[in-house]
Amino acid sequence: MDQAVVRDADSPGTTLPEDVVAFVPRAPCLIDACTNTDRPHMCCAWLRRWLVMAAVSFGVVWSITEKECLPGGNLFGVFAVFGCAVAGGKLVGFLHLPRLPPLPPLLGMLLAGVLLRNIPVVTEAIYIDYRWSASLRNIALSIILARAGLGLDAKALRKLRAVCVRLAVGPCLIEASTVALVSHFFMGLPWIWGFILGFVLGAVSPAVVVPSMLLLQKDGYGLEQGIPTLLMAAGSFDDILAITGFTTCLSVAFATGIGTFTSNVIGGMTAGVGLGFFLRFFPSRDQKSLVNKRSFLLVGLCLFAVFGSNVFGFPGSGGLCTLVLAFLAGVGWGPDKVKDIVSKVWDVFQPLLFGLIGAEINIGALDPITVGFGLATLCISLTVRIVFTYIMVLCAGFNFREKLFVALAWMPKATVQVNNHLRHLREQWVHTVIPQSFNYIPFTLVSME
Repeated sequence: MDQAVVRDADSPGTTLPEDVVAFVPRAPCLIDACTNTDRPHMCCAWLRRWLVMAAVSFGVVWSITEKECLPGGNLFGVFAVFGCAVAGGKLVGFLHLPRLPPLPPLLGMLLAGVLLRNIPVVTEAIYIDYRWSASLRNIALSIILARAGLGLDAKALRKLRAVCVRLAVGPCLIEASTVALVSHFFMGLPWIWGFILGFVLGAVSPAVVVPSMLLLQKDGYGLEQGIPTLLMAAGSFDDILAITGFTTCLSVAFATGIGTFTSNVIGGMTAGVGLGFFLRFFPSRDQKSLVNKRSFLLVGLCLFAVFGSNVFGFPGSGGLCTLVLAFLAGVGWGPDKVKDIVSKVWDVFQPLLFGLIGAEINIGALDPITVGFGLATLCISLTVRIVFTYIMVLCAGFNFREKLFVALAWMPKATVQVNNHLRHLREQWVHTVIPQSFNYIPFTLVSME
């Protein structure tokens, strides 16, 4: 801004007219020194402010948590993984290979987690308890399933309900059976452990499939055929089947009780329908900040469904409950900005999810023979899965490219393998030592790679 300066009169007692008031440029250095404000043209002003705010925030957190936010503590590890995963995703997003589509940011997030786990000096400073890691990954899984439920198209779902069931059940069971056969005859595993491994590898990853389908849906691809809705809905049922099959076989191997597939499906559907209709009418439409309240209740109930299902002994029902309640609530709300808010929440938890998944991969602990068998088993099972998935959609009214797209989209793995299977194996490994279970964690990690 300019500074008004009054010129001196030629003689004392002379009244100065208004036209002698001149304006000269503002003296920044003098005024800034008195007011302690940043000059607008200084490019480092925002950096200084953020550094001061970060230092104050760190001081507050340190005074409360002490060692947890220092190197080697859980909070330090979580923020380190988050920051590196965000940076890795941004770097990969800048890479553009000629004649190829852009690389997905999740690839950079995974690689960032792998690097943090396998660089010796960094590994010693970054530690995250597996319970913390599992909880954060489950939160991310809840958010992505809520996004899937909000993105489902009711008309397309009614049209493709038969194909949805075939796609959810057939490929998962075929891949699990293929892995069981290969592991039994080539690696000598007992049948029960072969099927445990099969259901570990048989689950599709919703954190990979759902964002891709939502992006295609936003750009208008496949809407007429209902492909995004088909894959998002069938993927959730596929995960329920894989989780239930895994926990059932694990209960047989370790002689523990666990919920059946029927109880998981019925329980998840019933709870999801009840909570979904509850959200359609509460809070009422005449309230202020309606979108924020709906978003809070939706995310809160989805988290309760996923975590509560594990507490109640039905680990496969939480995902289905989340999908159903989000779908019913979204249909009742109509066009709403809840999707945008949930999408922003996912933007926070996506780097955490894939960074933590990458941090589970300890390359030094992988036996080369185990990696070789794992890759061979994975290649055989994926080949069978792709062929069988293509067969499952033959009568769905899709053209050749659409059928091939669905078959290839049914390949991704990572989220369910780490969130559920790896956690269960670790918990059982603490209490029971069985030789066959020793190579299951490396196999699970190989499937993510």
